[in-house]
Parts: sequence; structure tokens; C-alpha cells
Amino acid sequence: MEKINVIKSTAVLVPVDNIDTDQIIPARFLKTVTREGFGEKLFYDWRFNADGSHVASVLDGQTGEILVAGNNFGCGSSREHAAWALHDAGFRAVISSSFADIFRNNALNNALLPIRVPEDFLEKIFQVLKSSPGTVLTVDLGAQTLTVPGAGEMMFEINAYKKECLMKGYSDIDYLLADKDAILKYEAARSPF
Repeated sequence: MEKINVIKSTAVLVPVDNIDTDQIIPARFLKTVTREGFGEKLFYDWRFNADGSHVASVLDGQTGEILVAGNNFGCGSSREHAAWALHDAGFRAVISSSFADIFRNNALNNALLPIRVPEDFLEKIFQVLKSSPGTVLTVDLGAQTLTVPGAGEMMFEINAYKKECLMKGYSDIDYLLADKDAILKYEAARSPF
């Protein structure tokens, strides 16, 4: 897994509440268990007609490693593919005023940082990005801060274990393997009875 420490990037603004996992990655694309290739299907039904022709959408012309979305992001089914699609499309953080619990955990397990902010601060971010789309946001995971020029800086919460895993680029298994020598030493010293 890749490390996340500081993210400085423009943001993609999707000021829509209740974006569910089927909107993030439609179920008809979930025919594989590898993580690659889902990015091109991200928000597919918002971007394309049934015949594959492009549809003008809120996503057009926006780029960045940070997605800023409305309340209740990632609701709906528990598919891990939603986090895979966002990461594969180049996102490293998602900002919202709330996340579905399963989506939040899937994101943290897949090098995608979900940042929960109060609704009033989210509204300030919306205003800044609408008036100045090229604004660069800064996420400092070590300091647990989000800085948005024109809106301010705020601290965000994250589980200490997940923070360490993200900063070191560890999966849950990598975290355990980092202590492999100590585990083997302990096991060797244990009595078999």
C-alpha cells in the first residue's frame, strides 16, 4: 500500500448528498476481484449515456487528488470496489460531513483518507471551490489538519492505528509483519505446554 503523509492538491467538487456506492461504481462493473481498472468506471452513469456517449456532468473539467462531496458519502451497499475505484482514479482523500461506516473502513484499508468535517466548514469549502476551482488544499495526516485557503484550517479525527498504517503504507498484514522478529522471538521462548 502506498504511504499518505501530506497531500497538496486541487480538489474535485461534487456537492451532492447521499452519494451511494452504486453511483461511485455501478454494480454491473463488479465482475473482477483485482483492484485495477475501476477508476475509468468511477461515476460512470453520471458521465456516460447507455450507448457510451459522454454526458455533461459536474465532474467535467475538474482534476485533483482530493474529492469534496456532500453529506453521507459512500452510503448504500458495502462494496469495497467503491474505494478501489476512487483510489484507481487518483484520489487520495475524500472530504465530507459524514461517511457510511463501511465505506470509511474500506477507504482506510485501501490508502484513501476519508476526512469528516463539520457541515458549516464543508459549506465554506464548497464556496471556495465554486469561486476559485484551482484552489490547492493541503491535508497533513501527521498533524491531522486540513487547510483550505479562504476557508481556514481545521483538525480532523482519525483512528491512531489507521493513521500509522496510512503513514507507513501498511495493510493490516504489513502492520503485523513489521513485528515479525519480536513475534518469532516470543513464540520461540514460549513453553509448548
